[in-house]
Amino acid sequence: MRKALPQLQRGLNARHIRFIALGSAIGTGLFYGSASAIQMAGPAVLLAYLIGGIAVFIVMRALGEMAVHLPIVGSFGSYARQYLGPLAGFITGWTYAFEMIIVCLADVTAFGIYMGLWFPDVPQWIWVLGVIFLIGALNLLHVRVFGEMEFWLSLVKVVAIIAMIVAGGAILIFGSGGHFVSSGFDNLWMHGGFAPNGISGVIASLTIVMFAFGGIEIIGITASEAKDPTKVIPRAINTIPMRILLFYVLTLLVLMSLSPWNTIGQAGSPFVEIFSSLGISSAANILNLIVITAAISAINSDIFGAGRMMYGMAKEGMAPKSFLRIASNGVPWMTVVVMAGTLLVGVVLNYLIPESVFLVIASIAAFATIWVWLMILLSQFSMRRGMTKEQMKQLKFPIPWWPIAPALTIVFMLFVLAMLGYFANTRAALFVGLGWIIMLTIVYYVKIKGKVDVVTPELLYKEDLSSD
Repeated sequence: MRKALPQLQRGLNARHIRFIALGSAIGTGLFYGSASAIQMAGPAVLLAYLIGGIAVFIVMRALGEMAVHLPIVGSFGSYARQYLGPLAGFITGWTYAFEMIIVCLADVTAFGIYMGLWFPDVPQWIWVLGVIFLIGALNLLHVRVFGEMEFWLSLVKVVAIIAMIVAGGAILIFGSGGHFVSSGFDNLWMHGGFAPNGISGVIASLTIVMFAFGGIEIIGITASEAKDPTKVIPRAINTIPMRILLFYVLTLLVLMSLSPWNTIGQAGSPFVEIFSSLGISSAANILNLIVITAAISAINSDIFGAGRMMYGMAKEGMAPKSFLRIASNGVPWMTVVVMAGTLLVGVVLNYLIPESVFLVIASIAAFATIWVWLMILLSQFSMRRGMTKEQMKQLKFPIPWWPIAPALTIVFMLFVLAMLGYFANTRAALFVGLGWIIMLTIVYYVKIKGKVDVVTPELLYKEDLSSD
């Protein structure tokens, strides 16, 4: 008989989960990183976001199929262990935690850059240090309080994006506004064409595009703390296509229609540039506050996701047992402390290389993100192969277009990983990522193999239910 372990609490409803996913996936990658993607591909970056968005939707449907079937702590880390083997589970879980740390480093870096608009004489690293302590405190709150706070933080940036689309659309339709003179959509092809850097530019931009989508898989992590995962998870996942069209494609379409693509992002966030050019005196300050809120929201969600993943791995013997320590309010406080402590690396990086740290971090995060998505797809593929036709028919949220869609998405993910090594400015990220995988493999065989608790997802699921 296994000793009963401390449990998380089911305190997240559908509204919380939808906005936690928004908080993680709509942050620095859109508000700041989109400028880098635009410079690589020009207006054709819209194609990269569409193609990447389709791939991400298939990944999330694969995860959704497993999460609704077995909504457990550890989510895709546990699924990888069960369906691909203990080594795959170990690498997947720790790579996700690594991904969240790297994404958080990018977000805290962007936070420091945003604060530079108001306080140009204050060193960037000071703001990074301050936001780390703030987010650490937020993640020690009860999960219901956390979910409510994330809802409001995410709502701010959703409203801001919609306002930008409406204001920009009005200028495009009705005429000039501030520094803009309406030219319809001519800016999409007037400055070197729709794809000024050719297909290679579109491919190169996929790194930043996939980084921007990174974190959306947190929907699977929230399943173990959702009040009714069989209903709220499918609803959250099925809204992904509309979110991608609205928050990425339509937003960037308006941005690049209002301003030539080769001028976007030259002075910080492209959103701040656009609003300040509208002639509204306080627009830059208002939007800077919004993108700061977006960064805090994304960091908040990422620390939540990484902490829950490490907690789930500790339950299976793949992480230190100290990660199982839970406060009286149901929060795994040790994982929050570890995440916040690790983020202090960002303080050092922002002190040493404040100008170039963002692109380096974003590329490494893209590797980790794509690796995790690959493991999700392969886990779902393996789960299906072990099922009878009758069992497949009983799935409550089956992936569409099986098996063609997941197979094509796996090929796409492998292609993007290969392209990291093809382009010189992202090659280092591939080497760092492969080095990370090799290191985890060595650690597994030296420290973990033979010591992993034999716990099936079904048993973990029963334990979680017993705590409700």
